[in-house]
This record gives sequence, C-alpha cells and structure tokens, in this order.
Amino acid sequence: MNARSEPAEAGPDALARPPLVRELLLVAGLFLVYKFGRRLATGETAEAFRNAHHVWDWERVLRLPDEGAVQSLLLHGDTLIHVANTYYAAVHFPATVAFLVWLYLRRPAHYLWARRVLAAVTGAALVLHLLFPLAPPRMLTATGLIDTARLFGPSVYGPPRTDTLSNQFAAMPSLHFGWALMLAIGLIVATRTRWRWLWLLHPLVTLLVIVGTANHYWLDVIVATALLGLALAVLRLPERPRRPRCALPHRRPEVRRRSSAERPELVGAGR
Repeated sequence: MNARSEPAEAGPDALARPPLVRELLLVAGLFLVYKFGRRLATGETAEAFRNAHHVWDWERVLRLPDEGAVQSLLLHGDTLIHVANTYYAAVHFPATVAFLVWLYLRRPAHYLWARRVLAAVTGAALVLHLLFPLAPPRMLTATGLIDTARLFGPSVYGPPRTDTLSNQFAAMPSLHFGWALMLAIGLIVATRTRWRWLWLLHPLVTLLVIVGTANHYWLDVIVATALLGLALAVLRLPERPRRPRCALPHRRPEVRRRSSAERPELVGAGR
C-alpha cells in the first residue's frame, strides 16, 4: 500500500508572484504621477500659509502638544539633531522600497496587499495636497520653530521659490508617517517572530523626527493615520483558507469476544 502525502495547506502567500517588469513599471508610473501631481500645487503659496495659520490655531483649540517641545529635545545636542535630519532625509523612501522588495520576494500576497494600500493612501494624499496646500511649521513664524535641516544639515529641500524637485507646500497628510506605519503593520502581519512588534519603533521614531524637525504638524500625522486606517479597512489581506475536515467513516462499536484461550477453565472438571 503506497502512503500518500497530504497537500500543503494553501495560504495567502501561495499566490503566484506578479511579473517583475509589470510591477516595476506600475510602481514607477505611480511615483511619477505623484511627483507630477505634487508639482501642480507649488504655486499656491499664499493659500498654503493661510492654511498653516488655520492648522496651528486648530491644534491649539484641540489642545494638542506643542511641536516645540519635541524640537527642544532634539536640540539638546548637534549630533542628535543631525541624526534626526539624516533619518528624515535618508530613511523614508529606501525603507519603503526595501519593504516592498522583501514582500515581493518572500510574501507575494502580502506584497499585492501592501502595494494597493500604499497606492490608495498616496493617491488620497495627492488629492489633499491639491485641495489643501499647507506650509510646514518650519516656514511659519508663529510656531517659533526653526528649520533644523537648513541650520544643522543635511537638508533635502532648497529654497521654496527655486525648488523644482519637490512641493514643499504638501505637509498634510504626512506620507513620511503614513508609509512608515504601513511598513510596520505590513511586517507585523507578514512575519511570525515574537520580535516583529519592534517594527513599531520605525513609525514612532519617524513621528518624533518629522515633528521635531518642524516638517509636519500633529494634524498631518492624524490625517495620515486616518487615511491608512480607511485603506486597511477597505483593502483587506486575503484570508488563509481553512483546510476542509475529512469526514471519518462511521464505525459500529465492536463487541469484543473472548477467545477460547481467554475463557476460564474449570479446574478438576471431569475428574
């Protein structure tokens, strides 16, 4: 009788890996659309500063913590603020790319899910950037905050009027935080190690960095979190299918009969 092995349990990661060229073109296309869309709002300088004053006033009404308290912590040493500026400039995009590459190679279904969520959040953020241009707190005199990247370096932004590479009036929502939080959630869901919860340190550090360097308001972070939560509620990871239970054949209880060897013999019978 040949032993037959059971098939491996199918799960979300049993899906076929999407074609690499298609994914590269898709991600590159989304990135170009986003960069082009951000450039459309660069001329709304006056409105961006009006909105910045409104956001600052709203935060005071809501009694949110003062961003200056976080910046004061970073300004205790030149090394600390330089590390924070470097983290803001060098970690955001490479970390997200590495996250997607790892998922693509090791967790194809999780990759498709994460890519869709990031695309949805980024698209919604682009719409908000166009509808609600916002100057960051480092540009607003009323905040009392300084541009730490310009003073201590490194800085990824040039003067706003001559900067043709980025839109500096697109503070809300903070994609720095939204992408960092999605990275942590994606790796927590895709891995099983007990240390996976430490990935939450990435969005936590990102939060302190973007606020302490005066690149974002607290409300930028709150709006980014809300958009990500909405995207996660709509675009859910495919559930792992349950293995069907095999029905066992019904067996009638067997009546055990004692053999002749088990039957008691009468000692001395017939004598």
